[in-house]
Amino acid sequence: MASSKNFTEVLIGGKVFTLSGFESEDYLQKVSSYLNHKIEECSNSEGYRKQNAETRSILLALNIADDYFKARKQGGTLETDIETKDKEMYDLKHELISAQIKLENAEKTMDKLKEENKELQMRIVKLETQLKG
Repeated sequence: MASSKNFTEVLIGGKVFTLSGFESEDYLQKVSSYLNHKIEECSNSEGYRKQNAETRSILLALNIADDYFKARKQGGTLETDIETKDKEMYDLKHELISAQIKLENAEKTMDKLKEENKELQMRIVKLETQLKG
């Protein structure tokens, strides 16, 4: 099923633009909001404001690229963390299964020993009865 293209008007840097894409209108608004935030962040620097339009555009792009690479690095770190946690969870599950098997075996051994003890107790009673009689 093909998605329909969305069109939405956004305000970027004080100008209205019509954005289109297959993403939701909310997503397109979030992208423009992010861009406005970066423009404002850069504009707060006096050195940025003194540059010509082309240099400001490059500096803005560099700031966005910096955010992108930092987010990408963080994403990679999170993926590594997830893989580590998945392995730890697998190991813990394996240990749990081993412990459950040991517990079941110990319970079977205990039941067997209880049965043997019961039989021996009955034998003791029988032998004591024979001795008295």
